[in-house]
Order: sequence, then C-alpha cells, then structure tokens
Amino acid sequence: MAKKNGMADPSRLKPMDTDDKQLLRVVVETPKGSRNKFAYDPDERIFELKKVLPTGMTFPTSGLSHQPKRTNGDPIDVLVLMDEPAFPGCVLKCRPIGVIEGEQGSKRDKERNDRIVAVQQDAHSWADIKRIDDLGKQFCEELEEFFVNYHRLSGKEYRVLGLKGPEQARKLVKSGMR
Repeated sequence: MAKKNGMADPSRLKPMDTDDKQLLRVVVETPKGSRNKFAYDPDERIFELKKVLPTGMTFPTSGLSHQPKRTNGDPIDVLVLMDEPAFPGCVLKCRPIGVIEGEQGSKRDKERNDRIVAVQQDAHSWADIKRIDDLGKQFCEELEEFFVNYHRLSGKEYRVLGLKGPEQARKLVKSGMR
C-alpha cells in the first residue's frame, strides 16, 4: 500500500492475496456490531463517520475491496464473516463464498449494488462454510433484510435479485479489475 502523510492508502490495495489468489484482500470500514458507519475518504486519507444506525440495528460486518471498483467507480462492498470485530483500516484476507446480487434506486434510475460475502481466512466459527448456501436460509434472509432496511433508512430502495456462489463472487472481482 502506498503511503502519503504517514497513512497507508487502502484505495491502492491489491485485491487478491499475492500468495493465494483465491483469497480476497479486504479493508474493514465498519466493524461487526457497530452502529457507526465509517467510510474511507481517499482525498483526505482518513476514515470518517458517515452515519449512525438507529438503536437496535448494527452492521453484521463490513469491508471494502478498494480495488477492483464497481462500474460506478465505488469500491466493491464485502460482507466479511469473522469471529470478532476488526477495526477500520484493518486488512483481512478472506475467502469469497458468494454474492448477494442487488440493485438500488427507483425503477427508472436503477443501479447494481452487489455485495460479496466472504469468510475471514482464520475464522474458526465459519471454517466449514464454503458456499453462501452453507449459511442456511434463515441467516441469508436476515442478511438480505439488513441491506433492504439499511437503504430504507436513507430513503432509498434496495431489491435483492438473488444469491450466487463463490464463482460469481470471483467473476465480480475479476470484472472490476479490468
């Protein structure tokens, strides 16, 4: 990662681990269990508080793969399943297990906003999870509902299009690398 003014620049992070090309490198923005939504500001090179979720609602965990980018130029969102929360700016090596395909916006002005779901490399509790389907129907429905409700708080609509396996997650990463 390149440094400027003493802080590493997560937007220059290589997306895949150099030793194991099956592992995605993810920068934590918002830790698991936090009500605070943080976002990295590449111009200022800082993590900044963007919003606070209402009481009773927390992030299941969140990170970004800053490279590659989605078609709109934003980093790809990665939901990282791990045993304990990590801090904003922490880099994790993760095994993609699938993708929640979704779109946001009105019927006329729709934009894809897929979320990769991954397991942190050393997570003990999630070690047996290889595909998103291994999480179980109830857990997947709760993840989907989180994203629908999260967008609703901002007055936006989010619609889940489907769940796909690790192959589709890797395709999403590779398409953004072009």
